[in-house]
Parts: sequence; C-alpha cells; structure tokens
Amino acid sequence: MTASDRMPDRTATGGHMLVQHRVVFSIGSNLGDRLDNIQEAVDALFDAPGLHFVAFSPVYETSPFAPPGESIPEQGDFLNIVLIADTRLPPENLLERVLNIENSMRRERLVRWGPRTLDIDIVTFGDITSDDPDLTLPHPRAHERAFVLVPWADIEPDVLLHGHGRVGDLAEARQAEGGPSVCRRRDDLALQQPA
Repeated sequence: MTASDRMPDRTATGGHMLVQHRVVFSIGSNLGDRLDNIQEAVDALFDAPGLHFVAFSPVYETSPFAPPGESIPEQGDFLNIVLIADTRLPPENLLERVLNIENSMRRERLVRWGPRTLDIDIVTFGDITSDDPDLTLPHPRAHERAFVLVPWADIEPDVLLHGHGRVGDLAEARQAEGGPSVCRRRDDLALQQPA
C-alpha cells in the first residue's frame, strides 16, 4: 500500500467538503454457523450506500478473550476477520449501521465477554480520535487483542495504530505471548467479497 492510498479524498458537494476515511472493522462470531454469520455481516455492511470495500483478512479462529482478572463464560471458539473499507459517512452513521446489523442477527448483550452470534467493532476511522463512550476511536483495546491485530497485519502490517505502534509489530508481540489468545489461521474457510 502506498502513501497515496492512505490520503483522504476530498470531494465537494453542496459547498461542503466530504473527507473519505479508511475504516477498519473487526468482525467475529462464536454461535451458530460462524462463517455464515460473518459473511452475512460483511454483505449487510455494503448493502446500503456509502461504504466501499477495500479488503478483508483471511479467517482466523481464536479462543474467547477477556482482560486479566475478568471471567469468561464457557463458550466455543470465535471465527474472526478484519475488514477494511473507505467511507465518507460520519462515524455516528456507521456505528448506527453496525448496531442495526448486530441487532438484526440477534446479537444479545446479556453477559459481559459472553458468546455472540455476531460482534462488529469499528477499530479505527481514518485518523480520528475520540473519547466518546459510544464510539471510542481508535478502539481502546485493539492493541491488546490478537484477534484484531493478527488478521489486520495480514493486510496492513505497516499501518500505525495511534498511540501504540505498527500493527505488524503489535500482532507479533501478541502471538509471541502464546496462551489462549493465539490466533489460528483457517485457510480451509473463505469469504466472498461483497457484491
């Protein structure tokens, strides 16, 4: 990826400048048909206008994760991907789209760190930083999560995660720690690009 691929694209509309942002999503599922859930989420993200597909990572499998000191309910392993897109939508509109997709796929938030049919996180939104509790950018725990970093490093290893460093280096460090958070690449599983 060249520097020009990361530059915002400014387009004038109605006297306003709309800036195109590169958005990174983390998508996971550990209930039902996990791969089908992720494919459905990818398709749904692009069903409405305003989001343009760039790339997604290979599929990875990971054990359920919680920060140290937190307990994890018994549950199956997750399938995870990272998806990259470009958009001129405001972050709030994209968050609303994500929440609507999760709700339509019966995402329940009954237990913290519990199983989910679908989990979509907005990891970064261009260079925007925000402390808004509804949408903190970049995602406040992305630098700790191998299931975000390892798939992301497959497609953008040299990108900098604000305040933490190069994604490829962060991914290597998380994988080197070993334990249950190690990501296992599933080359036997594949997704279809959105139409």
